[in-house]
Order: sequence, then C-alpha cells, then structure tokens
Amino acid sequence: MKKTSLIYFASFFILFSAGAWTSQAYMPELKQQLKSTYSSITNTPLSTDKSKKPEPIELEVPIPRVIPPIPESLITKEYDKHLFAAEHNGIGLIESEEHFKKLIEEQQLVLIDKGAGYEVMRLTHSHPYITPYSKDILEELGEAFQALTDEESYFTLTSVTRTPEQQKNLRKRNRNATSGVSSHSYGVSFDISYIRLNGKKRYSRPLQNKIEQILKEFEKADKIVYIKERKQSCYHVTVR
Repeated sequence: MKKTSLIYFASFFILFSAGAWTSQAYMPELKQQLKSTYSSITNTPLSTDKSKKPEPIELEVPIPRVIPPIPESLITKEYDKHLFAAEHNGIGLIESEEHFKKLIEEQQLVLIDKGAGYEVMRLTHSHPYITPYSKDILEELGEAFQALTDEESYFTLTSVTRTPEQQKNLRKRNRNATSGVSSHSYGVSFDISYIRLNGKKRYSRPLQNKIEQILKEFEKADKIVYIKERKQSCYHVTVR
C-alpha cells in the first residue's frame, strides 16, 4: 500500500510540474492575445501617448443672406424698388386674412409692439406683424436712433403689415394709399412717423434728421430702401 501511494504521489507531482511549466510558457502569449482582442472590441488605442491632440470639431457655417440687386431696368418710379425688395424677401404676397393667420402660426410673421428706440401705435388698417428678419432690422434701427440721441428716445410706427382687404379699405379713405398690390402686404414694410416722437405728436427737425441719417446709412448697407412720404409725414421703409 505504501509503495502504491508513493507511486501515485510521484506521478501527480510530475504532472503538476509539467502543467505549471506549460502555463508559464503560454501566459505571455495568452495575455497578448487577450489584450489584442479587448483592444479590437473597444476600438481603444493601446497607446497612452497624451501628446496626441483630439480631432477638431467642424462647425456648420450658416449660409450667407443673398440680397438681389434692384435692376434699374424695372424701376419706373421710386416705389417699384419697394415692390421688388418685398417680392424677393421672404414669405411672398399675403393673399388673405386666413393666409395671414397661417403665417403667424408657422412663425413666418412675428409680433412687434415696442422695443429699444421704437414703439408701434394702435393700428386700424394694418397688423403689428413682420417677418423675423425684418424685426431684427427694426430693432437695429431703434438701437441706432437711441445711440444718436439718448436711451429714452424712440420713434413710432404708424403702419405695418396689411392684408389685401385692409389695403382696399385704406384706399377708400386715403387716396394716397397705393392702389393694387402694396409692399405692406409682404410682411417686410413699415412706416416710421417723423412727427410722432417720444410718444408725442410734435415736429422736431433735429430728431427727424437723426432718423433720416440712420435710414440713409441702412440703405447704403443694402438693408432697406425707404421713401419720405410728405403727405403722410412718415418714412416708408422696406427691408431687403
């Protein structure tokens, strides 16, 4: 019995030693295989070189606004510039009250009330809505007016966007109103009074000159076109 036990023990020892030697010889290869497999699964680079800079993030560049030049061949009178600018800027002609309401729902027309340098008077033959871009330009005009005067100064808008029905009704009571299609029916035109300033109806030549100076600069920058309407005591402005 004792001899048999010694034989079993010796055999076990030899087998264990051989297995241990084989494992030690195979381990480096096994470790490298596991490392390569893990790296391929996670797609993580094995290198820990911190000097490598991350790839730059490419930002989407906004498409610049295209302002078509007003062709002189189409201009027979000054108001034609306004119609051309209105037709080539934004939402197209407002066809009806229903169409007007739909444009508001789609946020293609936005409400204007008052802001830095301007206010909108109570309107009877137009709506206080214009396109978002036109509102941006209006706010720039108001800020420029305050920069040339003071922080409390503001001008007044006396007419804004009209539907065709409103234009017809206005024509009945005001023969100076445009017959047919008006640039006011595109959501990009508004009238700035030069006798309603700082909430009062009064004539101020210095303030009027400030408004006109600003309008001239904006027209030079191709942001607007404008006409001085003497009978209505206002500047008719159309955003380009």
